[in-house]
Amino acid sequence: MELDVVFLSRVQFALTAMFHYLYPPFSIGLGLLIVIMEGLYLRTKDPLYEQLTKFWVRVFGLTFGLGVATGIVMEFEFGTNWATYSRFVGDVFGSALAAEGIFAFFLESGFLAILLFGWDKVSPKMHFFSTVMVFLGSVFSAVWIVVANSWQQTPAGFHIVGEGLMARAEILDFWAMVFNPSSMTRLTHVLIGAFLQGAFLALSISAWYLLKGKHVEFARRSFKIALFVAAIASVSQLLVGHKSAEIVAEYQPAKLAAFEGVYETRESTPIYLMGVPDNEAEEVRFGIPIPGGLSFLVHWNLTTPVTGMDQVAPEDRPPVQIPFQTYHLMIALGMYFIGLTWLSVFLLRGDRIFRMRWLLWIFVLSVVGPILANQAGWVAAEVGRQPWIVYGLLRTTDGVSKAVAAEAVLASLILFTLIYFLLLLLFLFLLDRKIKAGPSAEHDDRGMAEAGFAAAAGKRKAGADMLESQTPPTEEGKT
Repeated sequence: MELDVVFLSRVQFALTAMFHYLYPPFSIGLGLLIVIMEGLYLRTKDPLYEQLTKFWVRVFGLTFGLGVATGIVMEFEFGTNWATYSRFVGDVFGSALAAEGIFAFFLESGFLAILLFGWDKVSPKMHFFSTVMVFLGSVFSAVWIVVANSWQQTPAGFHIVGEGLMARAEILDFWAMVFNPSSMTRLTHVLIGAFLQGAFLALSISAWYLLKGKHVEFARRSFKIALFVAAIASVSQLLVGHKSAEIVAEYQPAKLAAFEGVYETRESTPIYLMGVPDNEAEEVRFGIPIPGGLSFLVHWNLTTPVTGMDQVAPEDRPPVQIPFQTYHLMIALGMYFIGLTWLSVFLLRGDRIFRMRWLLWIFVLSVVGPILANQAGWVAAEVGRQPWIVYGLLRTTDGVSKAVAAEAVLASLILFTLIYFLLLLLFLFLLDRKIKAGPSAEHDDRGMAEAGFAAAAGKRKAGADMLESQTPPTEEGKT
């Protein structure tokens, strides 16, 4: 069987990106919780809030270190597996990555040491300031990555110079590039997803302590803070997600058609609660449709047609099955978060929720929900924009390196899979140790912190290497 270098390169990037994307949402979400908890400590001087902050800072340090380390690989993949793509988007990504380095890693690296080790060495206000800066650094990192990715979805503020393999996008208007049509909505969508993931991790661990009768007061306080964050975020996500779908409908109609299995452009376009798209028959089998539902959500009336696959050239149509299923999984999980969190907010009255063991068990297990939702959303967005790697400008098949061999990609794919599996086991082992140690343990997390610093320094160097690689190479595949 002949190996397909494009397919293998796509699988490899999907593997590394999805594994990396396990950790940054945890860091961003936990960062918000830590800011809230330490802010409450400053205001109330209640030592329990200080204990809460210190415990979640230790978990934050673990997710931060792995998040930085696992993100380095992707930057090298741009140069090795996707040389034509890197040349094409070099100006755009170079400026975005440079901004990330300046605004994000400066804050994260500059204040992380104070956050981890500065409890007895700086004033409480200075420590809180450092906590806020680290949180903002993690947010700014997401900002520039999402801006760069959104530009691929809805390019703006550029013109094309060069021809053929040497063509590249050159920025004409930096702010038009930053505020491209989808960037702010997608950024808000991503950040809220991260808040949910961090909050549900706190809810899961807190519920576990309550079920085991350990650290009860700590767990109750932690549970309540995380629950309010999750409840507000889940409702906000519904509104932002709807706005994001409207933008997809306007700028990437083929992607929305894939999300909803719309093969035919017709009045009263239905929305499907579930189903199985059949490309050959061009219909959704076993579907549960709501007549006019998609027309209403996109156009605010029940009859206006929504663009279907029949309006898209066959060679420009995305696959349907994967975007359809992952998109619907994301939405179903979003509705689950709303129902679970707001029911639980109601049950907080009189602390009834803490006597409902079955519900606490649901929270323990629900930690996987936001992880699945974030991953499913990413898969839906990226597969749904195919066959374009830069929407309407560069096809994925044209973006791959011309000199790289499929065997080399396969070998590195197997190696990455093995390494990431071991890293996942390490993460689960260390997280389990921190959970068992509990909030009162006086842990010395110096080793983990030093690992985080080393990873951060490595990423800064990788970023510099990436920027250097934006210089058009003299030989295909070599940067």
